[in-house]
Amino acid sequence: MDRERKRNVGNKYLVLLLCAICIFGCKNDEKQVVEDLVEVIEEPEEILEFGFNLENYIVKRDTIRKGDSFGEILERNNVGYPKIFNIAEKAKDTFDIRRGLQIGKPYTLLCSKDSLELAKCFIYQPNLEEYVVINFHDSIHAYTSRKPITFVEKTATGVINSNISETLEEQGLSPRLAYKMADDIYAWTIDFRRLQKGDRFKVIYTDKYIDDTIYTGVHDVKAAYFEHNKEPFYAFRFLTDSSKGIVDYFNEEAKNLRRAFLKAPVKFSRISSRYNLKRRIAVYGFKLRPHRGTDFAASIGTPIMATANGTVTKSERRGGNGNYVKIRHNATYETQYLHMSRRLVKVGQFVKQGDIIGKVGMTGNTGGPHVCYRFWKNGKEVDPFKQKLPEAKPISDSLKIEYLKFIEPVKTQLDNIHFLEDVFEDQNQPEHTIKQNDNLISLNN
Repeated sequence: MDRERKRNVGNKYLVLLLCAICIFGCKNDEKQVVEDLVEVIEEPEEILEFGFNLENYIVKRDTIRKGDSFGEILERNNVGYPKIFNIAEKAKDTFDIRRGLQIGKPYTLLCSKDSLELAKCFIYQPNLEEYVVINFHDSIHAYTSRKPITFVEKTATGVINSNISETLEEQGLSPRLAYKMADDIYAWTIDFRRLQKGDRFKVIYTDKYIDDTIYTGVHDVKAAYFEHNKEPFYAFRFLTDSSKGIVDYFNEEAKNLRRAFLKAPVKFSRISSRYNLKRRIAVYGFKLRPHRGTDFAASIGTPIMATANGTVTKSERRGGNGNYVKIRHNATYETQYLHMSRRLVKVGQFVKQGDIIGKVGMTGNTGGPHVCYRFWKNGKEVDPFKQKLPEAKPISDSLKIEYLKFIEPVKTQLDNIHFLEDVFEDQNQPEHTIKQNDNLISLNN
């Protein structure tokens, strides 16, 4: 009996122990479930754009369509006409919504997060960088701003087999880099139409990104080295006039690489008619009709550049010239640009070489889209291609010292970039496509 009583008591204790373990285990499970729930329930991540948390709104995105107006867009989104008129009046000092909206440009509406979806804010993007905010949530206020811009410094090298564009394309690099080297840096030093197989280059440049994700192309070239016919050509970018923002490229001895004038006022064009004082035209009965300009054929809307630094003396529409701009560069030289679809500069405005002064059009007497480029020397129209044009303004003696000090580390950086064929030759490895190095150099808000 005693033995059986002890066994029964032991069984009771065992049952109690098992119950305790179960209860304790359940409590731990409940605790773990609560902890898991705490981990799972997190605050929604903020989606920030244009300075707003988009999680707080219903976001509607669209582009300006033909026939759209600011009022019609807001009316479609439950805003009444009296308020629309009030918004337009208060925003007009910042942005003219009656004239400023262009077909195809994107806009964003931030609407209330309810069944009414009432528009609270209108955001318009005239270009990739800028945006206009018209906020009428509580009070009405409008302002313009820019998206953050990131500049990434990169390096690249290449060897010419056919032309520089193909060399860059094979490496997945922007063709804009070729245009900058051919047109902006070495235009007067190297003839890129006559490159030799085996010519090679290395370059330090910066790419531009908006919001860290939208690539907008090559921003500028910091330095370059081009080996043409075994002869080296260095180029370093240097700001020579901070008040006017004038930048030039110089070699390692501080000699300017450019002439005072660009070869053409438009890129990617062809000469459709040259300067010719003995020209005769069939439709005019082969009468003598001198052509005192050089015609560059290009599609309508192509940007027209000032070929040299100077001051705008005329910007108007007149007779056969159509829309035209005239620039005085100094006491000797003037240039004129005819048949524009749009003029983008005003009389008295200072322009730098390469600045966009208008767009190609067909205004005035013209049979097709082109810009007629006229060139004056000492008050007389001449053929710019037959002139011995001056070099760009040389660097001053005082600035030369600063320049040589400035380029010292840049030249070292450039010299330390190795051509791949040299690297592979040293390593006895087969040649492959070159790689690039990226370096984040600045972020502007």
